[in-house]
Amino acid sequence: MEKNFVVYQTVGSEEAGQRLDNYLFRYLKGVPKSHVYRILRGGEVRVNKKRAEAAYRIREGDLIRLPPLRRAERATVAEHPAPLLTLPVVHEDTVLLAIDKPAGLAAHGGSGVSFGVIETLRRQRPEAKFLELAHRLDKETSGLLLIGKKRSALNALHDLFRAAGRQVDKRYVILVRGRWMNPVQQVKLPLLKYLTESGERRVRVDALGKFSHTEFRLLARWRQVSLLEARLLTGRTHQLRVQLAHLGFPILGDEKYGDFALNKALAKKGLLKRMALHAARLTCPHPLAAESRLVLESPLPEALAAFIAHLDATETREVSIGDASCKIPFSLPKPEQS
Repeated sequence: MEKNFVVYQTVGSEEAGQRLDNYLFRYLKGVPKSHVYRILRGGEVRVNKKRAEAAYRIREGDLIRLPPLRRAERATVAEHPAPLLTLPVVHEDTVLLAIDKPAGLAAHGGSGVSFGVIETLRRQRPEAKFLELAHRLDKETSGLLLIGKKRSALNALHDLFRAAGRQVDKRYVILVRGRWMNPVQQVKLPLLKYLTESGERRVRVDALGKFSHTEFRLLARWRQVSLLEARLLTGRTHQLRVQLAHLGFPILGDEKYGDFALNKALAKKGLLKRMALHAARLTCPHPLAAESRLVLESPLPEALAAFIAHLDATETREVSIGDASCKIPFSLPKPEQS
């Protein structure tokens, strides 16, 4: 195959401050991450004529040398452009964008996914000089997702997510298999990331893993299903999914850690064909205006609301908690009285 020439890039003000590897992932769209790290380790990428580590924070004016790369490696995403989907905007200002991500759409392309939210937004807004994800949601999870429109706002959001005391309050709504009994329960477990034999990323509870903490509140309960609100106090990969599966309350529709037979039965009956996990509420200080506070909410998706309605129509709701202390980010309908 024909190869490209050496490319030199000068870092602009909106690109400064990010890790070198993250900069390369965006510029070298379609190139496998393993290859990006290989050329970094081999010293083929130079910053100001010197070798640089993946974790190096690039600065405005840095001159980055990229080695020749096969065109086929760079064409993957270009050959499959992001479609012009309509992504509901929950909030937007000069530095920040919040969207209501639908289930089934990845946050970003990669690992066999041609496009995601960020690629879709960049295609929709070709004039935007900067659009970067402030955090992630699993492909199967719906709800609130923040995007930085300026590097300064993105860095500030990252600091908020990492800050002690959890200045970002993220609430999720979840339907699980089983009868959850505790009104409020703190769950603290060590979670370890690993790869399956097929190379797929997974997480398990393991003493060698990183500490995770979630506060769960019971919102409603039926004979074999419970509706929970989860407040994330740490932000580990697949945290809610693995914690709940470990406790014996797998999330309905979860194809990685769930009850596969139940998921199949619900889908076959047309009752639930997605994972019942929704990022419903997010509150935090505005990244560049400390005196302002963002309060963002996403309504319960139609598929989940319809499943709750089905439960109420066929079973008796054993418990229904709707007081203000639970901060339920949607109106939980009362079951109809027969």
